[in-house]
Amino acid sequence: MKSVIVYYTHTGNTKKAAEILNGLLLGKGAVDVIRLNAKDESDSFFGQAGRAVRHKRAEIEAVEFDLAVYDLLCFGTPVWAFGPAPAMNTYLDECFGLEDKEVILFTTYGSGTGNGRCLKYMRDILNRKGAKQFKNFSIQQQKVKDKEFVVSQINEILI
Repeated sequence: MKSVIVYYTHTGNTKKAAEILNGLLLGKGAVDVIRLNAKDESDSFFGQAGRAVRHKRAEIEAVEFDLAVYDLLCFGTPVWAFGPAPAMNTYLDECFGLEDKEVILFTTYGSGTGNGRCLKYMRDILNRKGAKQFKNFSIQQQKVKDKEFVVSQINEILI
């Protein structure tokens, strides 16, 4: 099985979740990791949230958008103002080769408000691009350093 993990992180929480997911997936086959980097993001939390609530897109550094060679697609983002980070919005718009693919969506969040809406937003975009099977996990920012907890959440969906 060949997997890809595409994620955006600002504070490092989503990166930690992506690294743990990567470690677990390596036991099942090859894994490529794509970290999204926004060229035009705000330094302010409120600036970031304002862009996210309007589902704005970010200008991102060059990455691979063709996902056809992968069996499993994993997308991770922090939840900002009920949705994904703008860099993830851009990637979801541009990626292709998702037909009949299995997808894992994962989020990191603070209060949890908007987490379900964020996952639904991403699932809807990917479903329109042909992805068919969805699983997800979400990690509250205070739990992301608890590796045992994160592993347990991921293992629940990998079974």
